[in-house]
Amino acid sequence: MRVEDFDMFATLLKQRSGLVLTKDKAYLLESRLMPVARKWNMKGLDELAATVRTRKDEALLRDITEAMTTNESSFFRDQKPFDQFKQIVLPRLLEARASKRQIRIWSAACSSGQEAYSLAMLLNEDAAKVAGWRIEIIGTDISAEMVERAKAGVYTQFEVQRGLPIQMLVRHFKQQGDKWQINPNLRQMVSFREWNLLGDLGALGQFDVVFCRNVLIYFDQPTKAKVLDGIARLMPQDGVLYLGGAETVLGITDRFKPVDGQRGLYTLATGGFSPPAGMRAAV
Repeated sequence: MRVEDFDMFATLLKQRSGLVLTKDKAYLLESRLMPVARKWNMKGLDELAATVRTRKDEALLRDITEAMTTNESSFFRDQKPFDQFKQIVLPRLLEARASKRQIRIWSAACSSGQEAYSLAMLLNEDAAKVAGWRIEIIGTDISAEMVERAKAGVYTQFEVQRGLPIQMLVRHFKQQGDKWQINPNLRQMVSFREWNLLGDLGALGQFDVVFCRNVLIYFDQPTKAKVLDGIARLMPQDGVLYLGGAETVLGITDRFKPVDGQRGLYTLATGGFSPPAGMRAAV
């Protein structure tokens, strides 16, 4: 790939998705964009680059962006965040929201929906505790294809074997040939939308809990700060933000601070989430 074409694609992806591509990732760009070129009946990446320069076709730009964004997810990925949610976050929110009995949860960059459905399963298994509550789980992703997959809730044998306990598979899924589909009651607990984290997040409304895990690692520092600032604007003073194990707010923004004793959990610097008494130690 010519240097000027790489630079053009890298700039396009940075503007549209926040993804930062360095020169050593040229091979990745080539391997992922060749199928896009073929889909659009182009001979190769030279023609694809020339077309992007001369014709601002939104459908083509979308295909390029979706081809390059990483869609990696699994049920109960890393497990610890879900243990924290069940044992610490949810009990505290049920206590703090007892008067309005409403909780909103956002799974940002949700990919094909496993994180959001994992939360739905946890809530379903604690159904007695949340009876009478309005609990919304919203998953968003920049990829229209991933959003449609998430809505369908259909997964391969390989996908359901990654992190999903067999008891939950039997309880919450129905087998369809060689695939598995989430039961309708869980699909109704989650709504999915196409959304860009770099865009205006305000229309999504306020969230008590935000999962934005393993997303910031693909952004540069200014983009990380912009996304975190946008998330902070959506959260109440005692809201909770989850980041991935390799991510942090330190040195990026002063809008958040770590929750004492809870690795990977953050709350607004001006307010603060406080775990229930007796649950201050790290999970």
